[in-house]
Amino acid sequence: MLDWFDDVTSPLVGAVLQRWGTLQELRRAHPGTLRKFFHQQNCRNEERIGERIEAIRKAMVATDDAAIVEGGKLKAQALADVIATLRQHIAVYDRRIEEVVASHPEAHLFGSLPGAGPALIPRLIVAFGTRRERFESAAEVQEYSGIAPITISSAKTKFVQMRIACPKFVRQTFHEFASHSLEKSEWARIFYDLQRENRKLHNAAVRSLAFKWIRILYRCWKDRRPYDEQLYIRSLQRRNSPLAGAFAPSTPLAWKSVAGFQKLTELPS
Repeated sequence: MLDWFDDVTSPLVGAVLQRWGTLQELRRAHPGTLRKFFHQQNCRNEERIGERIEAIRKAMVATDDAAIVEGGKLKAQALADVIATLRQHIAVYDRRIEEVVASHPEAHLFGSLPGAGPALIPRLIVAFGTRRERFESAAEVQEYSGIAPITISSAKTKFVQMRIACPKFVRQTFHEFASHSLEKSEWARIFYDLQRENRKLHNAAVRSLAFKWIRILYRCWKDRRPYDEQLYIRSLQRRNSPLAGAFAPSTPLAWKSVAGFQKLTELPS
């Protein structure tokens, strides 16, 4: 099954399990019946269908023990039913979330963030909420979410570790947003690369980026102002941030004749 289908949680696999609960039953199905079934499940790639049918024909059963086979069949079909029901209800939730976000007063604010799409925008809205008095500083958000590390001291021992006591889904929301921002935000990618050059592991580097993003998001949220990438880059340049060098305006160039050849030369400032 893992080789035949790209996603074993898909409706297609559920339909296969419901109709043919065991490999023995599936192998007895006529190729024409299988082809018609795949067409009914909106599979149109004839080459892929042919590969599946051939793989099914050649597949070998792991056991012929009737107790194991029948028990596994009943369990698989029961779980396929549960997954199908959950998928329907999740679709209802998704539609309702989309409707609520479309009319939410914070949608434009979080929708301006690089890397925040339909899945992350509602999660970020929930993480902050609409009550501005809820958080008095970005540090409170960092600590509440678990993105800020915690320092543990005992006698002469002192070490820093990831915060455990926190709402895990909120922490994961900021972590995922920071990770998605790497493809959409120039300074975020540079910041992450610097963290990696300093030998931080991937997840630690993403958490460091999320820590920085929360300060930005908090200010946007508090002031009710959408995020502006270019405005933030100019702020980095004004503060002589280590990240600012990558955004320094390029030196103007022009072609110039030198000893009969064309050479690219800096223009005088």
